Amino acid sequence: MNNRVVITGLGAVSPLGNDTQTTWENAVKGLNGIGRMTRRDPDLFPAKVAGEVKDFDPTLYIDRKEVRKMDLFTQFAVAAAMMAVKDADLEITEEIAPRVGVWVGSGIGGMDTHEEQFNIFKEKGYRRVSPFFVPMMIPDMAAGQISILLGAKGINSCTVTACATGTNSIGDAFKVIQRGDADVMITGGAEAPITSMALAGFSTAKALSFNDDPNTASRPFDANRDGFVMGEGAGILVLESLESAQKRGAKIYAEIVGYGATGDAYHVTAPAPNGEGGVRAMRQALQDANLNPEDIGYINAHGTSTPYNDKFETMAIKTVFGEHAYKLAVSSTKSMTGHLLGAAGGIEALFSAKVIEEGIILPTINYETPDSECDLDYVPNEAREQKVNAILSNSLGFGGHNACLIFKKFEK
Repeated sequence: MNNRVVITGLGAVSPLGNDTQTTWENAVKGLNGIGRMTRRDPDLFPAKVAGEVKDFDPTLYIDRKEVRKMDLFTQFAVAAAMMAVKDADLEITEEIAPRVGVWVGSGIGGMDTHEEQFNIFKEKGYRRVSPFFVPMMIPDMAAGQISILLGAKGINSCTVTACATGTNSIGDAFKVIQRGDADVMITGGAEAPITSMALAGFSTAKALSFNDDPNTASRPFDANRDGFVMGEGAGILVLESLESAQKRGAKIYAEIVGYGATGDAYHVTAPAPNGEGGVRAMRQALQDANLNPEDIGYINAHGTSTPYNDKFETMAIKTVFGEHAYKLAVSSTKSMTGHLLGAAGGIEALFSAKVIEEGIILPTINYETPDSECDLDYVPNEAREQKVNAILSNSLGFGGHNACLIFKKFEK
């Protein structure tokens, strides 16, 4: 018999705020976390805006000496993990440590560190490269540092599936608890991709929006969308077996009941025609959850604001849900945060849990001009009070990675 898995803690560092509550409240208000880029000189790139984390102080969570040994993506992850564990009121003792695992992914890891150290190498030679270069850069170090700093001795892993990373990480952690290999998992995604090479690469790939107006650059499902806006941050959840959570008397936000993951086997960057891979992932998640399409009340869409993604994701939703697709609320919170790449699924899972708790569906902001090929209810511009019992969250990544999670209101 599979263990039931519940969410007992949430932690966020995002363009909307440096904690869960601020991030959530600003999302409910429909505030825009996107602004003119400051992390890099915007005059060097055709993309001028980004969803940057503001006024982040890692020393609130990490010793100052240790901060210097961590790339920014790891700092984000550790801070969000510490918030989530505190929110869960979880004390990781020596007794339970072997049953507490970490599964936190990053799409590209420490790219800022890589650029910085490569420039030092070119200018001053190998002897001046930091001995911490490799452990700062590698994507698994967010999970590693969380494990070390919190004393979690269970399974410790890192998923790297581009923009599906956060969702795959949570889904894989869910399965670890479900099959009984851990009682608690600290899981999600982290990313700090606002670097020169990332901006250059995504710009030449014509994936980014070149709209220099922060208030209209990220506009998922809008007819005038022209690309995604780079974002950064971390979204971390504490997952727990129901037995463990009830034994501790923990607060339960929601239950995770379904996970689907598929491959397009089609193209390195473009989604499969008609969203075929996403169709299979959503159906797999529904089957895993033992739910019918009609049981879902809200979809937190991948919704990147790129022409192909939004069109094909809409087509995939209509294929899976049929007529029910037109009764669903479907919104993209990337309209407010930008695209956090490997961290997107983490933040969007956190939003899904809060939607279930609060009964407020988050909006797709910057939505002005309907697209005849994107004709669903995208909750335009304003949040909506609506109780939801079951939510599906989509993440679709370069390489043809498709991942879906289903969250459900917890019932004893």
